[in-house]
Amino acid sequence: MRSKRNKTIFVTKTDYKKYPLFKFKTANETEDSQSFDKIYFDDALDALPRILTCSVDLILTDPPYTIRKNFGRGTISKSDRQYQKWCEQWIIQCARILKTTGSIYICINWEASSVVQSILKKYFIIRNRITWKREKGRGAKKNWKNNMEDIWFATKSNAYTFNVNAVKIKKAVIAPYVDKNGKPKDWKKIDGRKIRYTHPSNIWTDLTVPFWSMPENTEHPTQKPEKLFERIILASSNKGDVVLDPFLGSGTTAVVAKKLGRKFIGFEIEKKYYILAKKRLSLLGYRGE
Repeated sequence: MRSKRNKTIFVTKTDYKKYPLFKFKTANETEDSQSFDKIYFDDALDALPRILTCSVDLILTDPPYTIRKNFGRGTISKSDRQYQKWCEQWIIQCARILKTTGSIYICINWEASSVVQSILKKYFIIRNRITWKREKGRGAKKNWKNNMEDIWFATKSNAYTFNVNAVKIKKAVIAPYVDKNGKPKDWKKIDGRKIRYTHPSNIWTDLTVPFWSMPENTEHPTQKPEKLFERIILASSNKGDVVLDPFLGSGTTAVVAKKLGRKFIGFEIEKKYYILAKKRLSLLGYRGE
């Protein structure tokens, strides 16, 4: 029996009947505002070519770290070369549909990170590799605990959105300097604490993986925290901008984009997780596809 404090969102049999499946149809849909704020049950490789060129402001995604192909009852992982080819197929489409002023963020594990980097630098200007420290699992007995993920940040050009003031980090001031009049220098007192707002670094240690007592938690195995995507969306887009996630997963990109007043488009090929994303959005009053 689940604890009363367990707020995890699950997909039920009723949900499969409640939430219909919608495919992305034609490129002309993106000319209509009604095509935004929708998620689609579709394969990114099939859907991305149907999106209009230079129509998206921000791409934020957490793609599969390996690609698996069905062989009878079991599955077998594709080779590194096949995975690289698959990544290039969707990344080149992202380069086409992203606006000149747009940015792309790709979350990836250490094993596949070099593959993503090698492809990104062919089509984008790589700005940074963010390291996200995440606590999950009990660790390994014969290896170092895998406790980080890469987030590659790249842009289409040198003219791109970056709202640094929206993502400054609040830190306690250890040595508070004052000017000759005794007034705080580059810090302020908030609730009795001496605080300074500093520029964010590319090492993120303050964002936890969702867990069972959090309302945002789902049964998706690689769900990213809303605070993580919130930081990215605030920094690299403005209200009314279009945010795309080709591999929507549990729906975090769409959920955060909606909360922050951005438009969103998402694709998810796994029926269970597509339904899960729609269920999360419905809790925000979402009634679209």
